[in-house]
Amino acid sequence: MTTRIDRRFAALRDEGRAALVTFLMAGDPDGDTSLAIIKALPPAGADVIELGMPFTDPMADGISIQGAGLRALRSGQTLKKTLAMVRAFRQSDDATPIVLMGYYNPIYVYGVDRFLVDAKAAGVDGLIVVDLPPEEDEELCLPALKAGINFIRLATPTTDDRRLPAVLANTSGFVYYVSITGITGAATLDSGKATAAVSRIKRHTDLPVAVGFGVKTADYARALAQVADGVVVGSALVDALKASLDKDNKATAKTVKAVTDLVAALADGVHGARRVAAE
Repeated sequence: MTTRIDRRFAALRDEGRAALVTFLMAGDPDGDTSLAIIKALPPAGADVIELGMPFTDPMADGISIQGAGLRALRSGQTLKKTLAMVRAFRQSDDATPIVLMGYYNPIYVYGVDRFLVDAKAAGVDGLIVVDLPPEEDEELCLPALKAGINFIRLATPTTDDRRLPAVLANTSGFVYYVSITGITGAATLDSGKATAAVSRIKRHTDLPVAVGFGVKTADYARALAQVADGVVVGSALVDALKASLDKDNKATAKTVKAVTDLVAALADGVHGARRVAAE
């Protein structure tokens, strides 16, 4: 089965450019504002949207995304509401891929079978579940693939050539290369090392490779877009959103534009870069 993710990366490959993949936490700072931002992302230049599923123990996330998750939870965001947000988005956009990213606990509590049925019906295209290793593929990965939902795996600087085949075995949609060792937003990436890593991963798979963690500016995005199939930006967008809020962490008239202005700048960098072949 071909998904929206497959179609989007194939179209961008034909265009000779990389994808801008944007991450934001669903429900941050509230449901209505979050939906307004998500709807505004594709016109601003986002090619793929990652939506965080708020969770109380986000072990892989730095302070920015942890804060976004807390704001979302305090506003009443739930996994059910996140799926409803995707359904609402799909009423006006049936082309932009949406990936849910987060942790297994909320899905387990929701019920895996029920979740996959509801996610597929809502218009979810892919899942990134950071705390389910390949050894646990029967928990969610294989059922998701059977349901027609891509399961996107993370590779990291510590994923060596012996481990990489296991990571890639049931991965679909794209491979997400985490360019730094640590939590989200903790450091600025080394584009040279990321380039070498993308080349190494591509020797093991034909899937697109997107690079994330540490991408903060259009210049970094442009450099990565020359060698990677996608550039993922998360913490920088969350920080822009946070900076637009009032002292009570409530949305203001500036909130949607604060995010979309940065997305537009990043899109200029990503979309303006000419792709070069990864050796």
